[in-house]
Amino acid sequence: MTTTTVPDTGDGLAAQARHLLSTMERDRAGGVTPSVYETARLISDAPWLAGHRRRLDWLIAAQHGDGSWGAGDGYAVVPTVSAVEALLATLRRHEADDGLAPEVPAAAGRGLAALAAMVAAPPRLPDTPAADLIVPALADRVNEHLAWFAGRRAPAFWGAVGQLPAGERGRLDRLRSGLARGGPIPTKLLHAYEVLGPALRRRADVVPVAGAVGASPAATAAWLGTGEGVDPSVTAYLLEAVGRPAGPVPCCTPVAVFERAWVLANLTRVGLPVHPPEALVGELMAALSGAGAATGPGLPADADTTSVVLYALARLGRPVAPDSLAAFDLGSHFCTWQGEDGRSTTTNAHVLEALGWHAQHSPGGTRRQAARVAALGVWLRERQEPAGCWGDRWHASPYYATASVVAALDRYAPAEGDAVDRAVDWVLATQRADGSWGRWAGTREETAYALQVLLGVRRPLRPVVVEAAHRGLRHLGSADPDAIDPPLWHDKDLYAPVRIVRSAVLAARHLGSVRLGPDRAVSREPAVSVMISSA
Repeated sequence: MTTTTVPDTGDGLAAQARHLLSTMERDRAGGVTPSVYETARLISDAPWLAGHRRRLDWLIAAQHGDGSWGAGDGYAVVPTVSAVEALLATLRRHEADDGLAPEVPAAAGRGLAALAAMVAAPPRLPDTPAADLIVPALADRVNEHLAWFAGRRAPAFWGAVGQLPAGERGRLDRLRSGLARGGPIPTKLLHAYEVLGPALRRRADVVPVAGAVGASPAATAAWLGTGEGVDPSVTAYLLEAVGRPAGPVPCCTPVAVFERAWVLANLTRVGLPVHPPEALVGELMAALSGAGAATGPGLPADADTTSVVLYALARLGRPVAPDSLAAFDLGSHFCTWQGEDGRSTTTNAHVLEALGWHAQHSPGGTRRQAARVAALGVWLRERQEPAGCWGDRWHASPYYATASVVAALDRYAPAEGDAVDRAVDWVLATQRADGSWGRWAGTREETAYALQVLLGVRRPLRPVVVEAAHRGLRHLGSADPDAIDPPLWHDKDLYAPVRIVRSAVLAARHLGSVRLGPDRAVSREPAVSVMISSA
């Protein structure tokens, strides 16, 4: 491998896109950042798995100064209770082990203090998958650990919290009661199998897919119990998930279909010329079935993944009829999957793109598709917040949701143009002093989405938009192109899909080059170094 400097111009951006596709094709799992929640579950439930000590060290290093883990605005609850339970389980296993590092009880003490603060002033729990099951399930386990230590010689911090309240646990109790009577496990809950407790280990009607339960290391480890007497594909999956050298794990893996669909959609949506390998396109087509496409093996098909796969293939000149989306059509809008608790604006924005493309371009486009496109445009406009943005249940940042909805409305529901104009004004009003955008702090990812709103809409560029875009592009150019952005995407805790984020940044820079001109868009930005095979 050799390092080649690629200028941030049209040709340079295309070269970076080709490099991104090349690395994506070689990675069969997908690039996702590690999860505090999921890693802590392996520490607690699979201490026998290779890399246990590295996971423990990583978990302690990820703790914040206030004793918590995770982001703000309630996002710390799930990772913190998971980490504290894992540390208490570790101390309990090593009660008589004088060789246990002193960092473990110290981190447990800080974590218990953080939980005490959350109990005293409960934050609103964000709408992340299975949060209402995870929190009471882990609170039970923390309380059981504290009760076990109560009659033993325990560090002083053990009294800092006492018994943690389990919170609202009605859904968890109903679920466990139904399963105890032999009821089936809903497919969508396999991803959070670990909340069901040890009584359901190796339940016979749960069959791992590609070695995994619900595409989750935590769910797989909880189902497995120990590494003995099981199909080797299950332990092979866990070993693949922990990586080399073995260490922390993501919440969901593999996610190759999700990653490839979003990357290709991001790049083609803005017209960045890409020519992915035929094998990659073929694998994306193979992910579609009559039921749609799933994020990963063992997960149910969902409308979000299905629509982005359909849109990406259409933009690559390989359109597939969107008939599979009919199963998710609720009349007023589309569910992410049947039985979804809630609704997603970005899922519906992506469905609007998929149906809108076919209604405009496909010979098989129907009046019904056109009618559904128009109705979805109205539905999305009605979800717009008074400030002009949108929020969503699959991402912590309103910039992602707003960029997704604006792209769909602008191209396929132009009658809702007033909503697009209000979104542009919101983006202009929320730019930070350094030129970036972000919910908690300025990030490359959110800055890229903001730029896509400003430069991606089919409007004459007002001077205020041009100035804001220049400032945003300069911010992107000043950032380390190899840095990992903060996790903002929803799974059981927050994560960052690394290549998807990088494709969003490339898309924003391409829009800058096209709408502002290559010299004006990047004149103050450095070249970007990428690794290109010399073969």
